[in-house]
Amino acid sequence: MEITASMVKELRERSGAGMMECKKALTENKGDIEVAIEWLRKQGLAKADKKASRVAAEGRIAVAQDGGKAVLVEINSETDFVAKDENFIKFADEVASTALASGAADVEALKAARTAQGQTVEETRALLVAKVGENVQVRRMVRIGSTNNIAAYLHGGRIGVLVETKGGNAEFARGVAMHVAAMNPPYNKASDVPAAFVEKEKEIELAKMSDKDKAKPANILEKIIGGKIAKIVNENTLYGQPYVLNTEQTVEAAAKAAGADVIGFQRLVVGEGIEKVKEDYAAEVAKAMQV
Repeated sequence: MEITASMVKELRERSGAGMMECKKALTENKGDIEVAIEWLRKQGLAKADKKASRVAAEGRIAVAQDGGKAVLVEINSETDFVAKDENFIKFADEVASTALASGAADVEALKAARTAQGQTVEETRALLVAKVGENVQVRRMVRIGSTNNIAAYLHGGRIGVLVETKGGNAEFARGVAMHVAAMNPPYNKASDVPAAFVEKEKEIELAKMSDKDKAKPANILEKIIGGKIAKIVNENTLYGQPYVLNTEQTVEAAAKAAGADVIGFQRLVVGEGIEKVKEDYAAEVAKAMQV
């Protein structure tokens, strides 16, 4: 299979490994990017897949909250220019307010819900499309409803977080929301980490070890691997990460000091999981000139 420059570029973006290492990884694994990422990690050339951090669409996250009820919605546009348009921002805020007031359980129900102006969200969206000249979509919605402390945090209109904490106070809950926005922990606590994730990390760490280390007694080897896995689990859990507002303690320690327990969180980032179509204007012009 031919290894193209675009394949190498994607693997570099996702793994953080060097260009030659990425090319070798793709060659060794017949162009399979997913397998190549794992191969790089086993060689100790990549820490983790960075795919989740790639933002591939424009738009805005909007938030609405009323006491123990809070909601985030993601509204997508084709360009950043429209995402910053006052009409688009007004629509996003209106959709969030409608989601909170209507209690809609999903996006389809939200589209049918009526705004404060009496039109449905879908009708309002269609009017906005006609006005801005771009496709606009209500893509996702998450909500939290509880008698516990609820914090809603919006960062730059592109990252939105909801956090629920039992005990503590609103200030601590907001601090945790800011942490989740900044650090993006995949899991809340160590008990939430899937067994399959742990087993895969053990396999990778074992593959990275030297033959000398692998020859050590089983109990010693298990202790070494256990320490590495504990570090990885901490890096991937909210409770195990250094707290962004006080990096000298973990979030777990900060929660204990605040008399709080983080029940859970929701995080939305504009465009995550959407592949953006890359326009090659030079090729487009060249093609047009040949017609």
